[in-house]
Amino acid sequence: MKFIQQPLRLKARKRGFHLITAEVLQALPQLRELKVGVCQVFIQHTSASLTLNENADPTVRQDFETFFNKAVPENDPDYLHNYEGEDDMPAHLKAALLGSSVLIPIQNGRLALGMWQGIYLCEHRDDGGPRNLLITAWGE
Repeated sequence: MKFIQQPLRLKARKRGFHLITAEVLQALPQLRELKVGVCQVFIQHTSASLTLNENADPTVRQDFETFFNKAVPENDPDYLHNYEGEDDMPAHLKAALLGSSVLIPIQNGRLALGMWQGIYLCEHRDDGGPRNLLITAWGE
C-alpha cells in the first residue's frame, strides 16, 4: 500500500461555493501511480467546508448559497459567539452541516468522480482568507 499526502493552500475567495477539483488534481500528480485506492480532501478550518456536487451549471452553486443563508441566517440574536463578526457563528454552523472532508475512490490513477461531480470549497465567511487543505491518497 502506498500513501501520498500533500498540503494545498487555496487563495482567498468570496463567500460562496467554488469548484476546486482542478486545483486538488494539480496538487496531487502522484495520483496517477495508484490504480485503486481512496483520496481524502480535508479542510483545516472551522468556518469553511467541503462537499461534492454538480460541476456543470453554476446556478447550482448559487442555489446552495441561497439555501444555506436561509437555513442559517446571520444576526440571530440567540447566537452568543460573535467575536469575529456577524458571519462567524453562521459560518461554523454551515461548516458543521456540510463537513470538513470528502472521500473519493481512486480508479486507474484518477478520482472516480461521476460525470457531473466536482469538489466544492464552501466559503461561509465574507473575508475568510486563504484556506488550507490536506490531501491524502492511499492505495495500490
